Amino acid sequence: MNKNGPIIIIEDDADDKELLTMAFNELKYPNEIIFFTDGEKALNYLKDEKVYPFIILSDINLPKLNGFELKKMVHTNDGLSAKCIPYLFFSTSVNKKAVYDAYTMSVQGFFVKPSSYEHLVVTIRKIVEYWQECYSPNHFETD
Repeated sequence: MNKNGPIIIIEDDADDKELLTMAFNELKYPNEIIFFTDGEKALNYLKDEKVYPFIILSDINLPKLNGFELKKMVHTNDGLSAKCIPYLFFSTSVNKKAVYDAYTMSVQGFFVKPSSYEHLVVTIRKIVEYWQECYSPNHFETD
């Protein structure tokens, strides 16, 4: 996990993208925010060996490659899994099966998109600040 790396948001809904952009602008994190509208484009970006994102916020219902398919590919690809990128689902709805499936794939969080902008800002702040404090295996220098 690269705490200074970009925050990857995979979201195909234009209204949600606008609200997330506003929230991140308000919070003023130094990380670059990079949006993708489908999982396939995000996967191609993540496979770049020079790319070390901070976190991934992914919707579930996406065109071409849905959030579950993308998470599975990130988790099972040796190069991507070695980057230790926290992968979180950020979805409009929640049900027991989706949450269960997400956690069996080693997702690091499952969040429902808040219904108010103020709650969205609070949720984003909590997510980012948690991961800013968290350590990952690639955080340590090798001896």
